[in-house]
Amino acid sequence: MASVLTDKHPCFSSEAQHQYARMHLPVAPQCNISCNYCSRKFDCVNESRPGVTSEVLSPAEAFTKFEKVKAAIPNLSVVGFAGPGDALADWNKTRETIELIKKADSDVLFCLSTNGLLLPEYAPEIVKLGVHHVTVTVNCTEPVIGAQIYGAVNYQGTRYTGAEGAEILLNNQQAGIRYLADHGVVVKVNIVMITMVNDRHIPTVVKKVKQLGASLTNIMPFLPTQGSVFSGLPQTNMHDVTAMRVACNVELKQMTHCRQCRADAIGLLSQDRNSEFRSCAATTLVEAAESKPLPLAGYYKVAVTSQAGKLVDLHFGHADKFDIYQVNNSRYELVETRCLEKYCTGNEDCDSEDKRREAIMTALSDCDAVLTMRIGYQAQKRLLKRGIMSVEYCYTVESGLYYAVEQLELKAAAV
Repeated sequence: MASVLTDKHPCFSSEAQHQYARMHLPVAPQCNISCNYCSRKFDCVNESRPGVTSEVLSPAEAFTKFEKVKAAIPNLSVVGFAGPGDALADWNKTRETIELIKKADSDVLFCLSTNGLLLPEYAPEIVKLGVHHVTVTVNCTEPVIGAQIYGAVNYQGTRYTGAEGAEILLNNQQAGIRYLADHGVVVKVNIVMITMVNDRHIPTVVKKVKQLGASLTNIMPFLPTQGSVFSGLPQTNMHDVTAMRVACNVELKQMTHCRQCRADAIGLLSQDRNSEFRSCAATTLVEAAESKPLPLAGYYKVAVTSQAGKLVDLHFGHADKFDIYQVNNSRYELVETRCLEKYCTGNEDCDSEDKRREAIMTALSDCDAVLTMRIGYQAQKRLLKRGIMSVEYCYTVESGLYYAVEQLELKAAAV
């Protein structure tokens, strides 16, 4: 059964790529890990790479878009979920969208892409829903290598970094792949080949995922992305990628026709038509922000320490300005920048120092959280006294804002 279905999936079958179309529905903006090669720009219409989309849809909007695309593209065979964050990090939205489409079209194939962190939790539901194809991105099997690739892993309310976080991710990936394969799901493993980071380790990854039951692997070139931690690394040479695919093909079947698609891709792999259907069910994030101000209800106010507004890369004590954002789980807006004295100046006058620090706390008192690269214990205590959560983070401002909201909502749920 699975092999017959795969014959109609353009990503899993090279023969299907010229006959069958696919569409990715961008309903899952949240992500629970920080990959050092990733930068998720939601509204960059001229880029074609994973994590990019022109709009984020609700399940109802996604269903409306599916109906319009299906009517215009009769050879549409696959509906996929590739973020722009992680399909399982926003599982309720992903699941609801699948259920809506299944009621209207029992023949469509469903697939989803995930980093695998939550696979052990949701794999049984994936099987039950009838999702026959899952792609898991596995870049290594050794935590020490994973520590170089992943900045942070946010799991069950706790943020892990380094080898500790990587080990949790890798263990969950492997357990999830094994479960899916054992229950008839066709698993493809994506591997981002990063020169001098994980390139020599890739044959080991391929061998391991084959043992777990994966049907094929897709070794992809690393693409430097502006705003990512790895933006300064060189793009992986395609000659090296091809050589690695040839070497690993002896172990397991290799995908060689991947286009590293956007999260809102539509049509044949070689002829993307997403621009034809853009905003057919929702306004873009840019349009939404320009058309009306964000409502205060349901939004958190977060102060961010950032040198240039792109990365959370400044210690709380060294910040002389704070970018103030309104943000919820799907949208954010920069509302103002507050220029303040630095929290730490080395002033020997303790009374003056205390007054200045209290002035900073007062200036931030309307915020729900401070998002910062690092913060000292005493500063955390001062913020906490005013009901302000301090959230340490060291990746993009965008992903950090969503992470801060996660922490705020976890705290609210625990009260």
